Amino acid sequence: MDIIVIGAGVIGLTTARRLAQDGHRVRVIDRAPVAGQGASRANGAQLSYSYVAPMADPSVWAALPKYLFGSDSPMRFRPGLDWRQYHWLLKFLAACTRREALATTEKLLRLAFLSRDELHAAQDVRQLDFAWARSGKLVVYSTAAGLAAAQAQADFQNARGCRQQAVGRDGCLAIEPALAGISGRIAGGIFTPDDEACDPHALCRGLAERLAGPAGGVEFQFSRRVLRLHRTGRRLAGIETDAGLFTADAYVLAAGLESRALAEGIGLSLPIYPVKGYSLSLPIANDDAAPRVSVTDTLHKVVYARLGGMLRVAGMADLVGADASIDPARLGQLARQARETFPQAAIAPETGPWCGLRPATPKGLPLLGDCGIDGLLLNTGHGALGLTLAFGSAAVIAAGLAGRPSPVALADFSHRAA
Repeated sequence: MDIIVIGAGVIGLTTARRLAQDGHRVRVIDRAPVAGQGASRANGAQLSYSYVAPMADPSVWAALPKYLFGSDSPMRFRPGLDWRQYHWLLKFLAACTRREALATTEKLLRLAFLSRDELHAAQDVRQLDFAWARSGKLVVYSTAAGLAAAQAQADFQNARGCRQQAVGRDGCLAIEPALAGISGRIAGGIFTPDDEACDPHALCRGLAERLAGPAGGVEFQFSRRVLRLHRTGRRLAGIETDAGLFTADAYVLAAGLESRALAEGIGLSLPIYPVKGYSLSLPIANDDAAPRVSVTDTLHKVVYARLGGMLRVAGMADLVGADASIDPARLGQLARQARETFPQAAIAPETGPWCGLRPATPKGLPLLGDCGIDGLLLNTGHGALGLTLAFGSAAVIAAGLAGRPSPVALADFSHRAA
């Protein structure tokens, strides 16, 4: 088949790779001049296969006043004039029940495990230089109540194939001695030895270079803006770009937040809203003072991942619309928290500032597969889990186009159920 993939982030690139392996002719179209320039560029860098619980959970209700009105809250809501914001928020709040959160977690775990298996089997990908490290992940909690809730979540996940263990403060420091600076506020943590980390931008660059080469066989159309999709009856008939009309046998919409506007143009409503996050990439000045495992500090909702000689610091979840500008106050907040947590680890706290718009659905489930329009498949809406779920999502799309049974239940990721 002749297939066009819209989007050259980690979702689009892994999809293009998998489709090319199946023998399809694959073209990738992206408005950026190079690959990985959107939400894939400098995100949290964690491959959190066992830590996929959705943002929508019962704890949101108690924290809602802080989220709505607090200036330094890790999650922030700024009311706008976009009706989509309120529609998405209402559906998000409706999903903040324990039953819904556990059901979503179970579905995401299956997709995450598939993604892990796909990456581990991908020798061509693992040969790339993208700071891939099987370092494990430690999530630290500052209250006994938070740790108890995390233990219950870990028990639920362990019964479904995870390997997570609860540890006390001393156990946290034994796993990651660099946390000594905040030892006084650590109640304990959950350690997952199987989780990993990698540099998402380096992964995107490496994938694009390999796929564009003779062995990859994928054609790239960079700096090509997709203006609209063309639909004829129940079928997608083509893609209009600023370089003309492109047609194919099938199309995969993997354009992150941009997927929503393109879908709206053909009468398809996707429940995607941007959740804005920030990151810093800090040169490590003191190797012993920087974490070696990936760390999540639940008090501030900040994640830390070592990428070679750099420390990636990422956090925040701002519901402020499609605003990709950097808020200096939010960036300063992130830098302060990094200095407080690992005070001797890095230099130049202002180095490498970035923000990105995560394309999130209310429940936290990505949108995969058929959407009711012949010839168009969805691979979008991954929120903060795009890097973690990319290889598994690509396998799902490839199976659908090849007529193979889906490796996960497609009904779990239908846009109609989101």
